[in-house]
Amino acid sequence: MGNARLHTGHRRGWISLIFLVALGTAALGASWFAPYGYQQQDPRAMLLPPGWSHLMGTDLLGRDLFSRMLYGARLSLSIGLSTALISVLIGTVYGAVSGYVGGRTDNVLMRWVEVVYSLPDLLLIILISVLIGRGAIGILLALSLVSWVTVARVIRGEVLKICTQEYIVAARAAGAPHRVILFRHILPNTAGPLLVTVIYRIPAAILAESTLSFIGLGVPPPFSSWGTLANDGWAAMKFYPHLIIFPAAMIFATILAFNSLGESARERLDPGRTGTRRG
Repeated sequence: MGNARLHTGHRRGWISLIFLVALGTAALGASWFAPYGYQQQDPRAMLLPPGWSHLMGTDLLGRDLFSRMLYGARLSLSIGLSTALISVLIGTVYGAVSGYVGGRTDNVLMRWVEVVYSLPDLLLIILISVLIGRGAIGILLALSLVSWVTVARVIRGEVLKICTQEYIVAARAAGAPHRVILFRHILPNTAGPLLVTVIYRIPAAILAESTLSFIGLGVPPPFSSWGTLANDGWAAMKFYPHLIIFPAAMIFATILAFNSLGESARERLDPGRTGTRRG
């Protein structure tokens, strides 16, 4: 039973990976795959339903929704991936130092993490994005400044566990430099949990960016992300449901794929772990 469930999880992981690779390829090649420009308007083709000429229909300005979805994928995925990488960089350094040094330093650093962690993420993201300003850079910085605390908690826990291993105790007793112990012996052994955390951080950032864009605090027009497209479709949902169905479905499918990939990676890297996922 356990092996069958593990095999099913790995199969879901491969399917999710193929989907995400195809999505990333389409996003990177949006200039080639999109049949129209993301700003190209056609007054004669406003609010058309899905059809052969416009696979996902058109919006209020006659812009092709499929083309805007491809360009929106580029922006949403870029923000998600960049946020994950920045938060991992900050959180790894912060959590590793806190866990390795320990004592009063660890208490002070973790108290600050707990303060940030106790505040609602969305409220902090909105506040930071308003202070920094609208736009992709503002959203990226806002999401990164909030997301790193989760990574710091994960890395600190792993470092504390690794520091009790005999080879770390022996290295300390032999007088090995702290930087050697930390960067050569400890951090490489956190690669598995760190990879899983990164995979889970990407969909969380995509969802946060989509939420900001949906409530009008995302990237300004004419640029599009999946959140801005969903926002555009919300007002016309009753009469033109295709405007919100396609962006919402893509957000859902992408988040589901990343979560499935993260679960598969967690099972593969640590099949014996039965606790809740980290992210």
